[in-house]
Amino acid sequence: QVQLVESGGGLVQAGGSLRLSCAASGRTFNTAVMGWFRQAPGKEREFVAAIRWSGDSTLYANSVKGRFTISKDNAKNTVYLQMNSLKPENTGVYYCAGKRSTVLSAIAATYDSWGQGTQVTVSS
Repeated sequence: QVQLVESGGGLVQAGGSLRLSCAASGRTFNTAVMGWFRQAPGKEREFVAAIRWSGDSTLYANSVKGRFTISKDNAKNTVYLQMNSLKPENTGVYYCAGKRSTVLSAIAATYDSWGQGTQVTVSS
């Protein structure tokens, strides 16, 4: 089992920035890809970004390209999501997820491990 713990959420004004962190522990060798998802109230969980632990391959949702950056620190087993130019529609609970397959994926069902989430609220 892999344990994932998110941090860094909060309240920010539109146009502001936040950096989320996801610390992985446990059987981290079982995860090849890490992803970030967002769930707004009353809506389905949606993909934000993903990255492989090995190499520099990344995948982004079109809605965040150019504003969000996913990165990793292999030595710390930590993945980050730098969010700039935030918009009210970016509000939601942000979840970190891990998957065993090396295929970058935007599909939540393909991820095996999930964190508890961190709330991000963007005010207009």
